[in-house]
Amino acid sequence: MSWHDVAAAPGVVAGPSPYDSARFGIAVDRVSVSAASAATLEDVLDAISASTADVVILRYPTDRMRWFAALTELDRTAIVADNLVGWKLATGQGRRPSPLPRGLEIVHAVSAAEMDTMIVGAFRDYGNHYLANPLFDPALVLAGYQEWAGREITSGVVALRNAESRDRESGMLGFVTYGDASGAAEIALGGVISGAQNSGLYPHLLAGLEDRAASRGIESVVISTQSRNVRVQRRWADYGFKPVLSIFTVHLIRRGLLRNSAGLAENRSRQG
Repeated sequence: MSWHDVAAAPGVVAGPSPYDSARFGIAVDRVSVSAASAATLEDVLDAISASTADVVILRYPTDRMRWFAALTELDRTAIVADNLVGWKLATGQGRRPSPLPRGLEIVHAVSAAEMDTMIVGAFRDYGNHYLANPLFDPALVLAGYQEWAGREITSGVVALRNAESRDRESGMLGFVTYGDASGAAEIALGGVISGAQNSGLYPHLLAGLEDRAASRGIESVVISTQSRNVRVQRRWADYGFKPVLSIFTVHLIRRGLLRNSAGLAENRSRQG
């Protein structure tokens, strides 16, 4: 879901998730209540009851923590999947890193193959809310990131590459993809490949995006991640981002489906 859905949408945002449904082979809907929404629990329950999907991925502000008790009374199994934390930076207020090391350069266009390589290198071991749900095959989560990034690079990308590498694809070191989020530049995905992590490169990607935002007159940059991803949140704090929202992620699974999850896992193992 977009920053608008979790930060600014005025009501309940509900609808099918075609990419999730196609990837995991079960019907998935998404329902969200933004931090700015005045939607009530009754509004959310109405949206959930209208769904016929196998899984409803629900997101709502953590200050409405009493809602979860009501979710456990539905004809669905409620799983606490994660907690989404949102951060924001005023454009021009970032703590700029020192100049790029010699031989490295920022680029603003990458191929699908280059992006796939970086996704595998940066996200192979990354956990997210899908992993809390036994119905979702963990092996398909990484493919989901690749699919997502492939869509995002048409909106905007800042990437870091070794200009001295003979092979452009193997020379790609990290990236952020971004799009418009109600007047802000929203970082959708970002990371540095495993072999180049902890080498001070990530702030250069943030600086590259901040430059792009400034050149377009965009006043802020926003980003979100699961609360467990503490390391990257430290990087954001160091750069100057401030935490601005906290959102629960709950999976609501149609009754009876979890009883079959062991069989699904066994079939996946055999197919693998």
